[in-house]
Amino acid sequence: MGKLTYGMGVSVDGYTADARGDIDWSAPDEELHQYWNDAAREIALSCYGRRLYELMSAYWPTADEDPDATPLITDFARIWRDMPKVVFSQSLASVDWNSRLERGAVVEVVTRLKAETDGVLEVGGATLAAPLVRAGLVDEYRIALSPTAVGGGTPYFPALPNRIPLRLVENRTFPSGAVLLRYEAQRD
Repeated sequence: MGKLTYGMGVSVDGYTADARGDIDWSAPDEELHQYWNDAAREIALSCYGRRLYELMSAYWPTADEDPDATPLITDFARIWRDMPKVVFSQSLASVDWNSRLERGAVVEVVTRLKAETDGVLEVGGATLAAPLVRAGLVDEYRIALSPTAVGGGTPYFPALPNRIPLRLVENRTFPSGAVLLRYEAQRD
């Protein structure tokens, strides 16, 4: 059975995007970017919603062809292209870049994917993650706290019906002042 992770850059006040939908304030420094690259290498399957898939697929498939691309960008572009992806969307007609389209209910599909996949699965994006968090399907949370407060926007955690007990398994501070907090969900 696979292990589902949910990781994103998060403002110190708990948001993954500000009120305008911007995420530029969460750009990682080199060391944090390397952390995300290394984590991505471990991913057996990545789950995206339409918006995040469109954002990622607009840049990463050819990012390594830019002559000004850093080695970190080049590395992640290659990782991203090769990574198997499931894109949840009712409106997209097709997807590319080692992706497949899924129109089923997120909780049911991800439950099945966890059972079928050996290794680490990730969910990208707070909107797609919300029903999975509420259903108790997330096994690990990776929160990269950016040293910025944005005052509102898209919260990392959705409204919850119950508390989620967590156990800290890693914490690390990066040169930019970002702090990685990695938690495992405690199961009864």
